[in-house]
Amino acid sequence: MPTLHIAQDAAADDLLGRDPLALLLGMLFDQQFPMERAFAGPRLLADRMGVDVLSAAAIADADPEHLARLFQGPPAVHRYPGSMAARTQAVCRLLVERHDGRADALWSDAPDGATLLRRIGELPGFGAQKARILVALLGKQYGVTPPGWREAAGGYGEEGSRRSVADVTGPESLAEVRAAKQEAKKAARAAAASG
Repeated sequence: MPTLHIAQDAAADDLLGRDPLALLLGMLFDQQFPMERAFAGPRLLADRMGVDVLSAAAIADADPEHLARLFQGPPAVHRYPGSMAARTQAVCRLLVERHDGRADALWSDAPDGATLLRRIGELPGFGAQKARILVALLGKQYGVTPPGWREAAGGYGEEGSRRSVADVTGPESLAEVRAAKQEAKKAARAAAASG
């Protein structure tokens, strides 16, 4: 079981390290929301559901209105609680239909990085960039390293990079990743303004 320091909260990080579904949902929530709050979201959801480990089957079968209320808080599990609750339920339904409700089935038998990237990319809410970041996070911090995982992760898989959540191992690296993201946004704005 890996020791993660993404949420910057011991209980949330503990759940991320021992519950593959929590890690997957944290990655899903990491959209238009502060990274550490996104990755603390699965712990908040588990607490509200009264469970110690999240169940894809239970979330897939939940009443959508009840699930949306669990996301609302306060505090909210996500900035957009209604749409993120629906997306979470869609991810869990796909896991139940294709992977026996097991998030780790996405990677436990992946023969190579390309297959892992494809499986993750099939999840609702996981575009190309988010899928590459999750491949990098799995490889760098979760011990999921099928052949070609770094290539599948693209720049996010580079050793020593500070591009994404895959590189967050504590408060210092979180600050470095934030700074790198700000620089990338600044460069993109400058390029857009000159082009």
